[in-house]
Parts: sequence; structure tokens; C-alpha cells
Amino acid sequence: MQTLFECTVRYSKPVEGTDQQKRVSEVYLFDALTYTEAEKRAYEKLPEVIQGEFQVTSIRKARYAEVIPSEEGGYWYKVKISFILIDENSGKEKRVSQTVLTLAEDIKDAIDRTNDALNDTPDFMVKAVNESAILDFFPYMERHDEVPADREVARRPATEQELAAAKNI
Repeated sequence: MQTLFECTVRYSKPVEGTDQQKRVSEVYLFDALTYTEAEKRAYEKLPEVIQGEFQVTSIRKARYAEVIPSEEGGYWYKVKISFILIDENSGKEKRVSQTVLTLAEDIKDAIDRTNDALNDTPDFMVKAVNESAILDFFPYMERHDEVPADREVARRPATEQELAAAKNI
């Protein structure tokens, strides 16, 4: 399960055709375990994108059920989907909504990409599509099937031997 953080970055951007600088705030999405790791990754990755000095002004957890990247597409869209679950105990239907982040060219493309990515999800319906302020997404790994050893250790509880070794140090 991904933990996603939206990092707002503030910096001075040159105005085209002039010598002036304009202060801008931009939002980038990072896959990280903690707020601290998200901030660290922002300071590591954003110099590739932003020229000059910048400051991370805010970090907040993002609540996206899934991120659907693409080789093509210029804008990130928040696609709200809704589907029906049936409660096993009571037998009642329950409508559940989630938001998916999709990289696409336009709204129609965002809907199509979402439908393609979620084709194995039974009976869902697209409820709303809005353009997001997010400019780029930085996944933890380029291939999500590879998990670094230190990241896996951070997600599992310590064993009895590890606890005993930590007490003896």
C-alpha cells in the first residue's frame, strides 16, 4: 500500500521575456513512508525539475486509492469513482467512493485511462473528474515489484531476537 504525500514547494521562477522573478507555489506528489522521508525526497528529486533555490512549505497526506501514471499526458486528474459493496452480514448494499489520480491529456482521456486501469473492478462508476494542482509524481521505485530491504524492515514488527539485541546495546 502506497503512502502518498503532497508537497507544496515555493520558489522564484523567471518570467519569460524579462529579467524579473515571480514567486510561485507548486504541488508535487511523493510516495514515502513518513512526512520526513517525503520532505527528504523532495529536496533530493526536485533540483532535477526546479532551477535555483526552493523551500518545501507544506506536506500533507494525500488520499488516493491509486495513481495511474502514463507515458503520455500533460495533466493530473482527480477521478472520483463509486462502486457498490454488499455487506455480508446484513446483505445491504453500501456505496463506496474513492479518488484515483490519473495522468492524461484531457478529461475524456482521464476517464478512458481510469476505465482501462480499473477494468477488473466490478461495477464502478465515474462520478467526477477535476484537474489536480499536482505537477509531477515521484514513485518510491520505478518498478513497484521491487522493495528495498530497508523499506520492508520498516514495515514489519521486530522479532524477539532483535528486541533482545537492542536491549543489550
